[in-house]
Amino acid sequence: MIPVVATIEEIRQSVRNARSNGRTVGLVPTMGALHEGHVRLIRACREAADFVVVSIFVNPTQFGPHEDYSRYPRTLDDDLRRCSEGGTSVIFAPTVEAMYPTGSLSTYVEVPGLSDILEGASRPGHFRGVATVVLKLLNIVGPDLAYFGEKDFQQLLVIRRMAADLDLPVVIRGVPTVREADGLAMSSRNRYLGPEERKAAAVLSGALREAVAAVSAGERSTGRVRQILRSRIESEYRARIDYAEVADATTLQPLDEVGGNRRAVALLAVRVGPARLIDNALLPEVSDADQVAEKQTPPGGRHGE
Repeated sequence: MIPVVATIEEIRQSVRNARSNGRTVGLVPTMGALHEGHVRLIRACREAADFVVVSIFVNPTQFGPHEDYSRYPRTLDDDLRRCSEGGTSVIFAPTVEAMYPTGSLSTYVEVPGLSDILEGASRPGHFRGVATVVLKLLNIVGPDLAYFGEKDFQQLLVIRRMAADLDLPVVIRGVPTVREADGLAMSSRNRYLGPEERKAAAVLSGALREAVAAVSAGERSTGRVRQILRSRIESEYRARIDYAEVADATTLQPLDEVGGNRRAVALLAVRVGPARLIDNALLPEVSDADQVAEKQTPPGGRHGE
């Protein structure tokens, strides 16, 4: 049985015991409602660290006033099984009172530039809550490594920037998005979807596949790639676009063209029924040589074809 601890002192003592035996420590922060994507995170952490801490905490400070904090799924019994599958050493499941003993904070972490666009613009204050609670967890556990899913692409960039800017002694690693058979990215919020909404939600991954295929076929205009994303999603009447963007994969700033020295990423936030779903895909790299060849191609095709 995996031990479950609820206080900061208990988890720190568990980590001290592990380190006294020469173990490296990894952390997988979660909000519970675990699925196969989380299990992959835990397994990746287990491959690199001897002692794996999984935190389960539905963090109130990253939810807006009209968001789903109160109904966010809490499934601790099933989460214990998932943690066991991945090879967890200990679960840290603190109460809100343990994490925020005074009921509120005077100190928050802000990551300007990365945290006030896209998700940050749609959910003001969200990344302030994320960055703050992640920093608290890193300070409490003191891991050598911490693992996050690439489905939350912007979140991963925010946390990496925070860790770098504050010289935190931890390696932040991303793990690729895990998908259902039809391409839908695994998410704890997928359980909000009814059967028809679940089918409709596959439009997100379908739109991303079309965008990737267009760039692979030679499309370079991010404006046209955005239109591909929007057209595909708008073809599903149950889907309502929050944003559908193409941005620099490091800074998340808008791009006019795919290519050069900057990798591009397509990012989506779409409402389907009661669920707000996010997804993303890195677009194919385009080398400078490819771009030069395209500009020199005669109107009739490459080499006069």
